[in-house]
Amino acid sequence: MPPMTPARSTSGDSLADILERVLDKGVVIAGDIQINLLDIELLTIKLRLIVASIDKAKEIGIDWWETDPALNRASGALAAENKALRQRLYRLEGERSD
Repeated sequence: MPPMTPARSTSGDSLADILERVLDKGVVIAGDIQINLLDIELLTIKLRLIVASIDKAKEIGIDWWETDPALNRASGALAAENKALRQRLYRLEGERSD
């Protein structure tokens, strides 16, 4: 019996080439899961997955990581400043209404 050899791609594309193409173009995977019991909706889960490079994501208007305080220190400082300003505003409005 001849030794088994792994299957090779006939098109010559390596995994790196395929990954580069996917990140360059982007891939969207979407799906919904809904659980009903006697025509009563119990649970709905909406799944959306986008696989793309950062450049491609920005090109299509996705940049949530730039304003997420958990991922961006500058955004965290901005959120803290915003919270302090809101507290000050509430305090000033409270003093004014008295």
